[in-house]
Amino acid sequence: MSDAVPGRPPMGRDEVDRTLGHLRDERERISSALLELEANQGYRMLEGAALSGETLDAQAVVRARMAALWALFDLYGGVLGAAEELRERHSRPGQAQLAELTRLLAGPSVELPVEEVPLERRTLLSAPTGEKLTLQATVARMTPLFEEVARRIAALDTVWSALLSRLAALDAERRAVSALLASLGGTEPEFDRIGGEIDALAGTVRSDPLALSRDGRADTARLDAAGDDLAGLRRRLDEAARLRDGFAGRVRAVAGTVELVRGTEAEARRVRAEVLVKISDPALPDPPDLSAALADRLAAVSASGGRGDLVDLADRVAGLERAAKAALEQARTALALIQGLLDRRDELRGRLEAYQVKAARLGHAEDDELARIHEEARMLLWSSPCDLRKATVTLSGYQQAISSRAKGPGR
Repeated sequence: MSDAVPGRPPMGRDEVDRTLGHLRDERERISSALLELEANQGYRMLEGAALSGETLDAQAVVRARMAALWALFDLYGGVLGAAEELRERHSRPGQAQLAELTRLLAGPSVELPVEEVPLERRTLLSAPTGEKLTLQATVARMTPLFEEVARRIAALDTVWSALLSRLAALDAERRAVSALLASLGGTEPEFDRIGGEIDALAGTVRSDPLALSRDGRADTARLDAAGDDLAGLRRRLDEAARLRDGFAGRVRAVAGTVELVRGTEAEARRVRAEVLVKISDPALPDPPDLSAALADRLAAVSASGGRGDLVDLADRVAGLERAAKAALEQARTALALIQGLLDRRDELRGRLEAYQVKAARLGHAEDDELARIHEEARMLLWSSPCDLRKATVTLSGYQQAISSRAKGPGR
Protein backbone atom coordinates (compact mmCIF):
# COMPACT_ATOMS: atom_id res chain seq x y z
CA MET A 1 0.00 0.00 0.00
CA SER A 2 1.35 3.41 -0.91
CA ASP A 3 1.54 6.09 1.73
CA ALA A 4 -1.67 8.15 2.13
CA VAL A 5 0.49 11.22 2.55
CA PRO A 6 3.53 11.19 0.28
CA GLY A 7 6.72 11.35 2.27
CA ARG A 8 5.39 10.07 5.60
CA PRO A 9 4.14 6.72 6.90
CA PRO A 10 0.61 6.33 8.25
CA MET A 11 0.02 7.43 11.81
CA GLY A 12 -0.31 4.92 14.59
CA ARG A 13 -3.49 4.71 16.66
CA ASP A 14 -2.03 6.70 19.58
CA GLU A 15 -0.74 9.43 17.26
CA VAL A 16 -4.12 9.65 15.55
CA ASP A 17 -5.84 10.07 18.92
CA ARG A 18 -3.35 12.72 20.06
CA THR A 19 -3.74 14.60 16.77
CA LEU A 20 -7.53 14.44 16.96
CA GLY A 21 -7.44 15.80 20.52
CA HIS A 22 -5.20 18.68 19.48
CA LEU A 23 -7.35 19.51 16.45
CA ARG A 24 -10.59 19.38 18.45
CA ASP A 25 -9.12 21.96 20.85
CA GLU A 26 -7.91 24.03 17.91
CA ARG A 27 -11.38 23.94 16.33
CA GLU A 28 -12.94 25.18 19.57
CA ARG A 29 -10.47 28.03 19.84
CA ILE A 30 -11.03 29.09 16.24
CA SER A 31 -14.81 28.92 16.65
CA SER A 32 -14.67 31.00 19.84
CA ALA A 33 -12.40 33.58 18.18
CA LEU A 34 -14.74 33.97 15.19
CA LEU A 35 -17.84 34.25 17.38
CA GLU A 36 -16.10 36.73 19.66
CA LEU A 37 -15.11 38.79 16.64
CA GLU A 38 -18.72 38.88 15.43
CA ALA A 39 -19.85 39.89 18.94
CA ASN A 40 -17.43 42.82 19.02
CA GLN A 41 -19.17 46.19 19.29
CA GLY A 42 -17.39 47.54 16.24
CA TYR A 43 -18.40 44.53 14.14
CA ARG A 44 -22.04 44.78 15.26
CA MET A 45 -22.08 48.52 14.54
CA LEU A 46 -20.58 47.87 11.12
CA GLU A 47 -23.17 45.23 10.31
CA GLY A 48 -26.15 47.13 11.70
CA ALA A 49 -25.64 50.55 10.15
CA ALA A 50 -26.64 52.03 6.81
CA LEU A 51 -23.21 53.03 5.56
CA SER A 52 -21.64 55.05 2.80
CA GLY A 53 -18.27 56.22 1.55
CA GLU A 54 -15.06 54.86 3.08
CA THR A 55 -16.93 52.99 5.81
CA LEU A 56 -19.10 51.18 3.25
CA ASP A 57 -15.92 50.09 1.48
CA ALA A 58 -14.52 48.85 4.79
CA GLN A 59 -17.76 46.96 5.46
CA ALA A 60 -17.49 45.21 2.09
CA VAL A 61 -13.91 44.15 2.84
CA VAL A 62 -14.80 42.89 6.31
CA ARG A 63 -17.81 40.95 5.02
CA ALA A 64 -15.73 39.32 2.29
CA ARG A 65 -12.98 38.37 4.74
CA MET A 66 -15.47 37.00 7.28
CA ALA A 67 -17.25 34.98 4.59
CA ALA A 68 -13.91 33.51 3.55
CA LEU A 69 -13.05 32.75 7.20
CA TRP A 70 -16.31 30.93 7.86
CA ALA A 71 -16.05 29.05 4.56
CA LEU A 72 -12.54 27.85 5.42
CA PHE A 73 -13.62 26.98 8.94
CA ASP A 74 -16.57 24.96 7.66
CA LEU A 75 -14.27 23.03 5.31
CA TYR A 76 -11.79 22.54 8.15
CA GLY A 77 -14.55 21.32 10.45
CA GLY A 78 -15.96 19.03 7.79
CA VAL A 79 -12.66 17.22 7.31
CA LEU A 80 -12.06 17.00 11.06
CA GLY A 81 -15.62 15.71 11.55
CA ALA A 82 -15.04 13.01 8.93
CA ALA A 83 -11.87 11.93 10.74
CA GLU A 84 -13.72 11.85 14.08
CA GLU A 85 -16.53 9.77 12.59
CA LEU A 86 -14.08 7.30 11.01
CA ARG A 87 -12.22 6.91 14.29
CA GLU A 88 -15.46 6.33 16.21
CA ARG A 89 -16.49 3.58 13.80
CA HIS A 90 -13.20 1.70 14.27
CA SER A 91 -12.12 1.23 17.86
CA ARG A 92 -9.13 -0.79 16.57
CA PRO A 93 -8.42 0.75 13.14
CA GLY A 94 -6.48 -1.28 10.66
CA GLN A 95 -3.87 -0.08 8.21
CA ALA A 96 -6.45 1.10 5.68
CA GLN A 97 -8.27 3.16 8.29
CA LEU A 98 -5.03 4.57 9.70
CA ALA A 99 -3.92 5.53 6.21
CA GLU A 100 -7.22 7.36 5.62
CA LEU A 101 -7.03 9.04 8.99
CA THR A 102 -3.48 10.14 8.20
CA ARG A 103 -4.67 11.56 4.88
CA LEU A 104 -7.48 13.45 6.57
CA LEU A 105 -5.44 14.77 9.49
CA ALA A 106 -2.07 15.44 7.86
CA GLY A 107 -2.60 15.36 4.11
CA PRO A 108 -4.10 17.85 1.61
CA SER A 109 -7.65 16.87 2.58
CA VAL A 110 -9.34 20.30 2.56
CA GLU A 111 -10.56 20.95 -0.96
CA LEU A 112 -11.33 24.63 -1.61
CA PRO A 113 -14.23 25.65 -3.87
CA VAL A 114 -13.50 25.23 -7.55
CA GLU A 115 -12.29 28.43 -9.10
CA GLU A 116 -13.28 29.30 -12.63
CA VAL A 117 -10.57 28.18 -15.01
CA PRO A 118 -9.59 30.79 -17.63
CA LEU A 119 -10.59 29.88 -21.18
CA GLU A 120 -7.01 29.51 -22.38
CA ARG A 121 -6.36 26.78 -19.77
CA ARG A 122 -9.36 24.61 -20.67
CA THR A 123 -9.50 21.54 -22.90
CA LEU A 124 -12.49 19.83 -24.34
CA LEU A 125 -12.61 17.07 -21.73
CA SER A 126 -10.86 18.69 -18.76
CA ALA A 127 -12.73 19.54 -15.56
CA PRO A 128 -11.45 22.33 -13.35
CA THR A 129 -10.22 21.22 -9.94
CA GLY A 130 -10.01 23.23 -6.73
CA GLU A 131 -6.96 23.82 -4.55
CA LYS A 132 -6.32 21.32 -1.77
CA LEU A 133 -4.84 22.22 1.62
CA THR A 134 -3.88 20.38 4.77
CA LEU A 135 -5.70 21.24 7.98
CA GLN A 136 -2.58 23.08 9.15
CA ALA A 137 -2.37 25.03 5.90
CA THR A 138 -6.05 25.88 6.17
CA VAL A 139 -5.47 27.44 9.58
CA ALA A 140 -2.47 29.29 8.17
CA ARG A 141 -4.73 30.58 5.36
CA MET A 142 -7.32 31.74 7.92
CA THR A 143 -4.86 33.52 10.23
CA PRO A 144 -4.05 36.62 8.13
CA LEU A 145 -7.74 36.97 7.20
CA PHE A 146 -8.69 36.95 10.88
CA GLU A 147 -5.92 39.41 11.78
CA GLU A 148 -6.97 41.80 9.01
CA VAL A 149 -10.63 41.74 10.08
CA ALA A 150 -9.69 42.20 13.75
CA ARG A 151 -7.40 45.10 12.87
CA ARG A 152 -10.03 46.81 10.72
CA ILE A 153 -12.75 46.30 13.33
CA ALA A 154 -10.56 47.60 16.17
CA ALA A 155 -9.57 50.69 14.18
CA LEU A 156 -13.17 51.39 13.20
CA ASP A 157 -14.40 50.84 16.77
CA THR A 158 -11.80 53.30 18.09
CA VAL A 159 -12.81 55.99 15.60
CA TRP A 160 -16.52 55.38 15.82
CA SER A 161 -16.65 55.25 19.63
CA ALA A 162 -14.71 58.51 19.96
CA LEU A 163 -16.95 60.27 17.44
CA LEU A 164 -20.17 58.96 19.00
CA SER A 165 -18.98 59.98 22.46
CA ARG A 166 -18.22 63.51 21.28
CA LEU A 167 -21.54 63.64 19.42
CA ALA A 168 -23.42 62.53 22.56
CA ALA A 169 -21.78 65.33 24.55
CA LEU A 170 -22.76 67.81 21.83
CA ASP A 171 -26.36 66.57 21.87
CA ALA A 172 -26.53 67.00 25.65
CA GLU A 173 -25.17 70.54 25.42
CA ARG A 174 -27.56 71.28 22.57
CA ARG A 175 -30.55 70.18 24.67
CA ALA A 176 -29.39 72.37 27.56
CA VAL A 177 -29.02 75.39 25.28
CA SER A 178 -32.42 74.70 23.74
CA ALA A 179 -34.04 74.63 27.19
CA LEU A 180 -32.28 77.85 28.17
CA LEU A 181 -33.37 79.54 24.98
CA ALA A 182 -36.96 78.43 25.56
CA SER A 183 -36.86 79.84 29.11
CA LEU A 184 -35.89 83.20 27.66
CA GLY A 185 -38.85 83.09 25.31
CA GLY A 186 -36.90 84.01 22.20
CA THR A 187 -35.38 82.60 19.04
CA GLU A 188 -31.76 82.65 17.99
CA PRO A 189 -30.66 82.13 14.36
CA GLU A 190 -27.20 81.14 15.57
CA PHE A 191 -28.71 78.19 17.44
CA ASP A 192 -30.43 77.00 14.26
CA ARG A 193 -27.19 77.31 12.31
CA ILE A 194 -25.20 75.34 14.88
CA GLY A 195 -27.95 72.73 15.09
CA GLY A 196 -27.87 72.25 11.33
CA GLU A 197 -24.10 71.77 11.45
CA ILE A 198 -24.41 69.21 14.25
CA ASP A 199 -27.14 67.31 12.38
CA ALA A 200 -24.98 67.14 9.26
CA LEU A 201 -22.01 65.90 11.26
CA ALA A 202 -24.21 63.37 13.08
CA GLY A 203 -25.27 61.96 9.72
CA THR A 204 -21.63 61.54 8.72
CA VAL A 205 -20.69 59.99 12.07
CA ARG A 206 -23.44 57.40 11.78
CA SER A 207 -23.02 56.54 8.09
CA ASP A 208 -19.35 57.13 7.30
CA PRO A 209 -17.25 57.62 10.46
CA LEU A 210 -14.04 56.86 8.57
CA ALA A 211 -14.58 60.12 6.66
CA LEU A 212 -13.90 61.84 10.00
CA SER A 213 -10.67 60.00 10.78
CA ARG A 214 -7.03 60.75 10.26
CA ASP A 215 -4.11 58.36 10.69
CA GLY A 216 -6.37 55.81 12.36
CA ARG A 217 -7.77 58.26 14.90
CA ALA A 218 -11.02 60.17 15.15
CA ASP A 219 -10.73 63.68 13.74
CA THR A 220 -13.14 65.63 15.97
CA ALA A 221 -12.08 69.08 14.75
CA ARG A 222 -15.44 69.89 13.14
CA LEU A 223 -17.37 68.51 16.10
CA ASP A 224 -15.16 70.51 18.44
CA ALA A 225 -15.74 73.68 16.40
CA ALA A 226 -19.50 73.17 16.65
CA GLY A 227 -19.07 72.58 20.38
CA ASP A 228 -17.13 75.83 20.74
CA ASP A 229 -19.87 77.72 18.89
CA LEU A 230 -22.49 76.11 21.11
CA ALA A 231 -20.53 77.00 24.25
CA GLY A 232 -20.20 80.59 23.06
CA LEU A 233 -23.95 80.79 22.45
CA ARG A 234 -24.64 79.33 25.87
CA ARG A 235 -22.50 82.01 27.48
CA ARG A 236 -24.56 84.63 25.69
CA LEU A 237 -27.80 83.01 26.82
CA ASP A 238 -26.53 82.73 30.40
CA GLU A 239 -25.72 86.42 30.21
CA ALA A 240 -29.25 87.11 28.98
CA ALA A 241 -30.69 85.10 31.89
CA ARG A 242 -28.59 87.07 34.36
CA LEU A 243 -29.70 90.30 32.72
CA ARG A 244 -33.34 89.27 33.03
CA ASP A 245 -32.87 88.82 36.76
CA GLY A 246 -30.74 91.91 37.37
CA PHE A 247 -31.52 94.40 34.63
CA ALA A 248 -32.18 97.38 36.90
CA GLY A 249 -28.98 96.89 38.89
CA ARG A 250 -26.86 96.50 35.75
CA VAL A 251 -28.32 99.69 34.27
CA ARG A 252 -27.68 101.61 37.50
CA ALA A 253 -24.09 100.40 37.56
CA VAL A 254 -23.53 101.49 33.96
CA ALA A 255 -25.14 104.84 34.70
CA GLY A 256 -22.72 105.30 37.59
CA THR A 257 -19.75 104.52 35.34
CA VAL A 258 -21.01 106.92 32.65
CA GLU A 259 -21.31 109.61 35.29
CA LEU A 260 -17.71 108.96 36.36
CA VAL A 261 -16.64 109.26 32.73
CA ARG A 262 -18.49 112.54 32.39
CA GLY A 263 -16.92 113.95 35.58
CA THR A 264 -13.42 112.76 34.67
CA GLU A 265 -13.65 114.24 31.18
CA ALA A 266 -14.85 117.55 32.63
CA GLU A 267 -11.96 117.57 35.10
CA ALA A 268 -9.53 116.79 32.27
CA ARG A 269 -10.84 119.78 30.31
CA ARG A 270 -10.60 122.06 33.37
CA VAL A 271 -7.04 120.97 34.17
CA ARG A 272 -6.06 121.30 30.52
CA ALA A 273 -7.26 124.90 30.49
CA GLU A 274 -5.25 125.56 33.65
CA VAL A 275 -2.14 123.97 32.17
CA LEU A 276 -2.41 126.08 29.04
CA VAL A 277 -2.27 129.15 31.25
CA LYS A 278 0.39 128.01 33.71
CA ILE A 279 2.76 125.88 31.58
CA SER A 280 4.66 127.15 28.54
CA ASP A 281 4.31 125.16 25.30
CA PRO A 282 2.72 122.05 26.81
CA ALA A 283 2.26 119.00 24.56
CA LEU A 284 -1.25 118.09 25.61
CA PRO A 285 -3.69 115.52 24.20
CA ASP A 286 -7.25 116.54 23.53
CA PRO A 287 -9.44 115.32 26.40
CA PRO A 288 -11.71 112.44 25.34
CA ASP A 289 -15.39 113.21 24.86
CA LEU A 290 -17.21 109.89 25.04
CA SER A 291 -19.70 110.41 27.85
CA ALA A 292 -22.42 111.92 25.65
CA ALA A 293 -22.46 108.96 23.24
CA LEU A 294 -22.43 106.53 26.18
CA ALA A 295 -25.36 108.37 27.74
CA ASP A 296 -27.32 108.00 24.49
CA ARG A 297 -26.66 104.27 24.39
CA LEU A 298 -27.63 103.96 28.04
CA ALA A 299 -30.90 105.79 27.40
CA ALA A 300 -31.73 103.42 24.53
CA VAL A 301 -31.05 100.36 26.69
CA SER A 302 -33.00 101.76 29.63
CA ALA A 303 -35.99 102.44 27.40
CA SER A 304 -36.40 98.68 26.79
CA GLY A 305 -37.23 98.15 30.45
CA GLY A 306 -35.51 94.76 30.34
CA ARG A 307 -38.10 93.39 27.91
CA GLY A 308 -38.00 92.18 24.33
CA ASP A 309 -35.19 90.11 22.83
CA LEU A 310 -33.13 89.41 25.96
CA VAL A 311 -30.23 87.86 24.04
CA ASP A 312 -29.80 90.99 21.92
CA LEU A 313 -30.36 93.20 24.95
CA ALA A 314 -27.73 91.27 26.94
CA ASP A 315 -25.23 91.78 24.10
CA ARG A 316 -25.99 95.51 24.09
CA VAL A 317 -25.70 95.87 27.87
CA ALA A 318 -22.45 93.88 27.97
CA GLY A 319 -21.07 95.99 25.13
CA LEU A 320 -22.11 99.18 26.90
CA GLU A 321 -20.45 98.01 30.13
CA ARG A 322 -17.21 97.32 28.28
CA ALA A 323 -17.36 100.65 26.44
CA ALA A 324 -18.06 102.61 29.65
CA LYS A 325 -15.19 100.91 31.47
CA ALA A 326 -12.80 101.59 28.57
CA ALA A 327 -13.96 105.24 28.33
CA LEU A 328 -13.38 105.74 32.06
CA GLU A 329 -9.88 104.31 31.77
CA GLN A 330 -9.16 106.55 28.78
CA ALA A 331 -10.45 109.66 30.57
CA ARG A 332 -8.41 108.88 33.69
CA THR A 333 -5.29 108.32 31.61
CA ALA A 334 -5.74 111.65 29.82
CA LEU A 335 -6.37 113.46 33.11
CA ALA A 336 -3.26 111.95 34.68
CA LEU A 337 -1.15 112.96 31.68
CA ILE A 338 -2.43 116.54 31.72
CA GLN A 339 -2.26 116.83 35.52
CA GLY A 340 1.28 115.47 35.35
CA LEU A 341 2.59 118.77 34.00
CA LEU A 342 1.29 120.68 37.02
CA ASP A 343 2.55 117.92 39.29
CA ARG A 344 5.96 118.22 37.67
CA ARG A 345 6.03 121.98 38.33
CA ASP A 346 5.07 121.43 41.98
CA GLU A 347 7.73 118.75 42.31
CA LEU A 348 10.38 121.13 40.97
CA ARG A 349 9.21 123.83 43.39
CA GLY A 350 9.57 121.43 46.29
CA ARG A 351 13.04 120.39 45.20
CA LEU A 352 14.12 124.05 44.90
CA GLU A 353 13.07 124.74 48.49
CA ALA A 354 14.82 121.57 49.68
CA TYR A 355 18.05 122.58 47.92
CA GLN A 356 17.86 126.06 49.47
CA VAL A 357 17.58 124.50 52.94
CA LYS A 358 20.54 122.28 52.18
CA ALA A 359 22.63 125.26 51.03
CA ALA A 360 21.84 127.08 54.27
CA ARG A 361 22.71 124.02 56.36
CA LEU A 362 26.08 123.87 54.61
CA GLY A 363 26.76 127.53 55.48
CA HIS A 364 26.14 128.99 52.04
CA ALA A 365 23.06 131.03 52.79
CA GLU A 366 24.94 134.25 51.85
CA ASP A 367 26.55 132.79 48.71
CA ASP A 368 25.76 135.36 46.00
CA GLU A 369 26.15 132.88 43.12
CA LEU A 370 23.83 130.37 44.72
CA ALA A 371 21.38 133.13 45.54
CA ARG A 372 21.40 134.26 41.90
CA ILE A 373 20.74 130.77 40.57
CA HIS A 374 18.05 130.18 43.18
CA GLU A 375 16.28 133.39 42.22
CA GLU A 376 16.45 132.50 38.54
CA ALA A 377 14.91 129.08 39.21
CA ARG A 378 12.28 130.61 41.50
CA MET A 379 11.25 133.12 38.88
CA LEU A 380 10.91 130.38 36.28
CA LEU A 381 8.85 128.10 38.53
CA TRP A 382 6.55 130.75 39.94
CA SER A 383 5.86 132.57 36.71
CA SER A 384 2.95 131.88 34.35
CA PRO A 385 3.34 130.32 31.96
CA CYS A 386 6.15 128.25 33.44
CA ASP A 387 8.90 127.04 31.14
CA LEU A 388 9.36 123.55 32.64
CA ARG A 389 12.27 122.60 30.43
CA LYS A 390 14.29 125.69 31.28
CA ALA A 391 13.32 125.47 34.96
CA THR A 392 14.50 121.87 35.08
CA VAL A 393 17.88 122.77 33.60
CA THR A 394 18.30 125.74 36.00
CA LEU A 395 17.33 123.64 39.02
CA SER A 396 19.85 120.98 38.00
CA GLY A 397 22.54 123.65 37.82
CA TYR A 398 21.56 124.88 41.30
CA GLN A 399 21.83 121.37 42.72
CA GLN A 400 25.24 120.83 41.09
CA ALA A 401 26.55 124.15 42.44
CA ILE A 402 25.50 123.22 45.99
CA SER A 403 27.10 119.78 45.62
CA SER A 404 30.39 121.28 44.42
CA ARG A 405 30.53 123.56 47.46
CA ALA A 406 29.76 120.64 49.80
CA LYS A 407 32.81 118.78 48.49
CA GLY A 408 35.08 121.76 49.18
CA PRO A 409 38.15 122.96 47.23
CA GLY A 410 40.27 120.29 45.65
CA ARG A 411 37.86 117.51 46.41
